[in-house]
Amino acid sequence: MSRTSRALAAVTLGVGAALAVSAAPAGAAPDEDAPYFTPGAPGAGDPYFPDMGNGGYDVAHYKIDLRYDPGTKGIKAVTRIEARATQHLSRFNLDFLGPLTISSVQVDDKDASHTRTGAQELVVTPPKGLRKNRDFTVTVAYSGVPQTINDATLGTSGWIPTPDGAVMLNQPFGAATVFPVNDHPTDKATYMFVLSAPDNLTTLANGDLRGRSTKDGWTTTRWHMTRPMASELSMLAIGRYDVLTGQSAAGVPNLTATDHALAIKPDDAQKFHDQTAQVTDFQSAAYGSYPFTSTGGIAVKAGVGYALETQGRPVYDLGRRPGTIPRGTLLAHELGHQWFGDAVSPAKWADIWMNEGFATYSEWLYSEKFEGTPVQESFDGVYATPADEGLWKGRVADPGRDHIFGGLVYDRGAMALHVLRKTIGEESFAALLKAWPAAHLHGNASTEDFVRFAAELSGKDLDGWAKTWLYSEGKPAL
Repeated sequence: MSRTSRALAAVTLGVGAALAVSAAPAGAAPDEDAPYFTPGAPGAGDPYFPDMGNGGYDVAHYKIDLRYDPGTKGIKAVTRIEARATQHLSRFNLDFLGPLTISSVQVDDKDASHTRTGAQELVVTPPKGLRKNRDFTVTVAYSGVPQTINDATLGTSGWIPTPDGAVMLNQPFGAATVFPVNDHPTDKATYMFVLSAPDNLTTLANGDLRGRSTKDGWTTTRWHMTRPMASELSMLAIGRYDVLTGQSAAGVPNLTATDHALAIKPDDAQKFHDQTAQVTDFQSAAYGSYPFTSTGGIAVKAGVGYALETQGRPVYDLGRRPGTIPRGTLLAHELGHQWFGDAVSPAKWADIWMNEGFATYSEWLYSEKFEGTPVQESFDGVYATPADEGLWKGRVADPGRDHIFGGLVYDRGAMALHVLRKTIGEESFAALLKAWPAAHLHGNASTEDFVRFAAELSGKDLDGWAKTWLYSEGKPAL
């Protein structure tokens, strides 16, 4: 995510209510023949966001069938989830936030009882317990106008109305405003979006366009994200867009779209398209093969004041700069995330410096290659920040919930990487940039994993570097 300032109002998210264990004889022990069914946890255990995510199951795939009505500004949708139980489940939770009205919930195509508790918990009780390792489906039908989240420190997310439609931006927890979800980066899944709108509107989403059909004045598009994706990286956009398609020089399919409300000239739209392809290829040479089946970007007038690394196709809000296109360093930042943050996602939100530090370092590498500014000069410019300023307060590897989008993880994260480069040498650092995303492709990793991996790859003792640059407050001496 880009860190442009957000002017916002706060929303309070409650903690999901604890669930009672299903009835069983006192002292009963789990047994494969007569399993002891218990509720899944109402959270994934992340210290920063205890309500986010859920326990007891692992999602493999989401199919989100959504119809947008410009008259009501609302949606009518059916989300079908394919999952596997990771314990003997008596019931389980999904994250589902806001005022949407549920008309039905089914488990394995049979009606299931459900209730909503706390601010974001949808509690589902299937007709009978689900055995551990069993595959099952959940189908939820619902409608209404999704909520827009305004958090005073984390920004605007979820369903964002635009002049002629809407865009969905989900970092860190907006996905649950639009579809029921296990909303934590550790439960990645593949996705299919089936989006319907009047045929004068364009519908866009993550992944590859696999179909388009028009009937009775409505157009439906089908988008497939075939690589595992964290829910906070899912996106959709509905409105009037000019769309360009093609390939990068290295053969990566490329789709970009520009919102009519931005009044971007055709030549500039083409430049945005071409530069997206150029940056994708430049970073593929540095970071290894592009991790998804297509690249691209969406330029939109959304009023949120930031860009977001939505998987395979970042979204750039340019509402404050109509008529312009994203600058090269911004493209480098969000596309750099495709390897660092998207293909490899944090194990917990405290590890977000590995997303933003690498993305900021991607800006520095781009500036060196295309603008003539050496990486060392970018480092020096930030390091010159006086020691008593806020940049040096807090720990990079544990910034705190309210600072996950601040300079602590962006600038100091990038500086930590540059010092690592100096510590392990050019050859090892270049190898690390490719080996790290390849080793954890489509998975999750922690700060501790990264430090250990870099030490093993380089043969260097990195405890001192990690203590100084990741785990300590204050301005380090060089």
